Amino acid sequence: MTHEELQQLAGQLSQPSGTYGLTVSEMMHETNISMTKHAIASLQLCPHEHILELGHGNAAHLPYLLEQAAGLVYSGLELSELMHTEAKRINDTLLHRADFTLYDGIIFPFPENFFDKVFTVNTIYFWQQPLDTLNECYRVMKPGGRLCITFGEASFMQQLPFTQFGFTLYSSDTVTALAGNTPFTITGIESQKELIKSKTGESIERTYSTITLSK
Repeated sequence: MTHEELQQLAGQLSQPSGTYGLTVSEMMHETNISMTKHAIASLQLCPHEHILELGHGNAAHLPYLLEQAAGLVYSGLELSELMHTEAKRINDTLLHRADFTLYDGIIFPFPENFFDKVFTVNTIYFWQQPLDTLNECYRVMKPGGRLCITFGEASFMQQLPFTQFGFTLYSSDTVTALAGNTPFTITGIESQKELIKSKTGESIERTYSTITLSK
């Protein structure tokens, strides 16, 4: 891919838009589903909990999430208007148990102590104010709640040519160090390796981690 094509791909991964954004969102769902399932498993969902996801993309994983326990309710936050609309379209039969909201990437439009669990997959690279985002997660989470952050390790991500455009890369150490500046308690660090097809077409081994934080 050319420099311009890589830059365009990076922008779409951050905030999908237009026809190309739909293609990229489908690709993201396919390549990230194992990471998403790992994050969901790490939440240790219980019946009737209210779950918040940051950066849900097309939310094609929502039926899988809602099957994990009885009576779950879901809320999703997105920067991308396209993904906001697409998630509602794909999950139109689940809107009695799910809602989708656009936000500015910083302030969560929810009251304190509102959610039982919060998770996010492959969004931390794009957080404008990481510490503020973590503190917002803490604010909207009920006491005893759990936050799971799943991301590609920097050692892997730096091999991808598009991450030079607008990505901030993290390791487990840098994420836990960041979390150490918040009231959260670090309760889990788990890493996985898998062989995937990259967004530029190559087969590569991906290393990713889920950091679990508790309130």
